Amino acid sequence: MAVITLCSAAGAPGVTTSTVGLAMCWPRPVLILEADPRGSSGLLAGFLGGMREYETGLVELALSPLDTSDALRDAVRPLTGDVSFVAGTRSHTQATGLNDLWGPLAEALADLEKTGTDVLIDAGPLGFPGSPEPLLTLVDLTLIVTRTHLPAVVAARSWTEAMRMSSPTWQQPGLLLVGEGQPYTAKEVTKVLDLPVVASITDDPDSAAVYHRAETPPRKFTTSPFIRSLHAGADAIGHMVTKRREDLLREVAP
Repeated sequence: MAVITLCSAAGAPGVTTSTVGLAMCWPRPVLILEADPRGSSGLLAGFLGGMREYETGLVELALSPLDTSDALRDAVRPLTGDVSFVAGTRSHTQATGLNDLWGPLAEALADLEKTGTDVLIDAGPLGFPGSPEPLLTLVDLTLIVTRTHLPAVVAARSWTEAMRMSSPTWQQPGLLLVGEGQPYTAKEVTKVLDLPVVASITDDPDSAAVYHRAETPPRKFTTSPFIRSLHAGADAIGHMVTKRREDLLREVAP
């Protein structure tokens, strides 16, 4: 089981859509944590189409007098099937007040492993005030979501270079590509960014709109290349986390 953060360097490559899509195709129970510092819930307004009221979320979790693990349980809400979520802030002005939450929350999220639940964190774009960047040093895997055109790759390079110079550095960084081959391939992007491509998601705006803004699924949605790429991506991410954990155990073994 794992805690995985998805973030972006610039623009709107589809972090929230990718997070929701992966969760819907995840092979185990999974919790989506909305930590986008720009505020407003992409799940409530997007995937749920504004049909569910805001009840509780990160702000209430941060203000709770309870232990973080207990407060987290109170903040979790069911989404669908084995997918649950914690709603993000309602305004970007609230994000900077969460700085002291990330460390204790990372520990509480790691404890969910005992219940068989994985965690996908939607961290939104990097560089905004209130960004949950401390989590990037504490989770099992950090994925930069990027498209493969030149402006996106150049923006991502700025952050990957900063990541290598930071101390402590991000935990196990990798790439999630949206629209591989438009125009650059995974191999070409890896060469520029010096990070492995963990997964690639098919660029299909009509199918993505189902998770992005609650559109009616197009014909053959469940067997579309988009959905197949999400299933493959979920499997690849899980395999990457397992492999890196095994490598770490070998490194520390006497």
